Amino acid sequence: MIFTSTRDNNLQVNFSQAVRDCLPKDGGVFVPAADSFEDLRRWIYYIDETTSFTSIAGTLTSAYMNNEFSPIICQTIAEKAFPFAPHLNQLDDNLFMLELFHGYTGCYRDFGVSYLCSYLETTQTLKGGSSVFVDFTHGELGALLAKVLRGKKTIKAVLVYEKGAVRGLEPEDYIWNGGNILPVEMEGSETEIKEEIRSLFNEGEFVQSHNLTLANTTNVCRLMAQVFHFPYAFAQIKQKIDGDIFYAMEPGNYGMLIAGLYGWRFALPVNGFYVPATPALGVDGQGYAQMLDSFVSKSERGEADPVVPANLERLESFFEYNSLMMRHFVFPSVVSERLREKAAKELFMKYGIFADPGTASAYAAIKGDGLAERSDNADGTFVLVSQNHPSLSSDYCRHVTGEVPQMPDNIAKSLKPVKLDRPVLSDAAALKKTIQEFLK
Repeated sequence: MIFTSTRDNNLQVNFSQAVRDCLPKDGGVFVPAADSFEDLRRWIYYIDETTSFTSIAGTLTSAYMNNEFSPIICQTIAEKAFPFAPHLNQLDDNLFMLELFHGYTGCYRDFGVSYLCSYLETTQTLKGGSSVFVDFTHGELGALLAKVLRGKKTIKAVLVYEKGAVRGLEPEDYIWNGGNILPVEMEGSETEIKEEIRSLFNEGEFVQSHNLTLANTTNVCRLMAQVFHFPYAFAQIKQKIDGDIFYAMEPGNYGMLIAGLYGWRFALPVNGFYVPATPALGVDGQGYAQMLDSFVSKSERGEADPVVPANLERLESFFEYNSLMMRHFVFPSVVSERLREKAAKELFMKYGIFADPGTASAYAAIKGDGLAERSDNADGTFVLVSQNHPSLSSDYCRHVTGEVPQMPDNIAKSLKPVKLDRPVLSDAAALKKTIQEFLK
């Protein structure tokens, strides 16, 4: 595949360069070029419920790479990335639930980060080079990277926490003990700390000389891993259904939505996506999807933020050549707190499922105001994408259902507080100095 920028369609780079550069210099973010999607129709209709998740990921990796690496290397990347897989459960005749929380820490993020690290480790081992992640974390990303980077030779991570927020690390993970994680606490709020990281990435020479990159979906490799979920779900249900297929998901930062649309561009049978409406992606006066950012020219916007993924701009780029198409693919629905709670209760009472707020909102989006019958596309099949383990929202589950889901041991370990007993950093200059000291 060829990748370009949301700000400059004339920019043409391969997958490896898009991953390595992370952010194009024009202020946009990398996206697949519109005319570079391979038609995988024959493959998609060949796969079925016996096709493994790693096989699907390996095939799509080959499509991303084109001729950069052999299919064997692409399959190796997938197999090393995914010792776990999504689970798909059938709830009723036309409703399925795709669970993305069976990885290391109970979060959909596990798939993308593990894939990104596997890609970098495999390709850097073959061709040389190294990478250093620098990311803010509340703790979950840190616990995940600690798990994924154990034993890696070409990747390290600098994880920046609010004071007292370190979780899920073991002494052997620390870089001063021979591990790959450099955890640092910084003074200030989340907003202030992200601003310091943002200023660090504005120092182009320092970023390049220390091979700094990001582990969030600003990095297109992390984003493209989310495409794998959609053909996997299709393969699991294709012999059980007839008619249209719709996916429903919480909006988050819109990474899962744009990944699903990329799946459609590979010829995956998809008829639309249901999401709870947000101020950024809402409903116009006629009930159609509307992106408010589209009213501001890209030339009048600031540069893409390395700390906050610009997936909404990717979504805008996807539809910019046919804005009317968005009306027929994206179906935002206004979901009130009352409707969300009603949806969570129905999932529990009818199917015995605990739902976190995001899953409940997505279910409410496809059910409509009445929560009795699906308001639109009633004859279609719906796949409800559940991104996070419900035990991560135990208080919400208790509030809605009166019961609490059991938390698996792996998730509990990722939430275990850790005391660093090291100096707390004050600003980007101190962070820069710390990186220079430990990553000589």
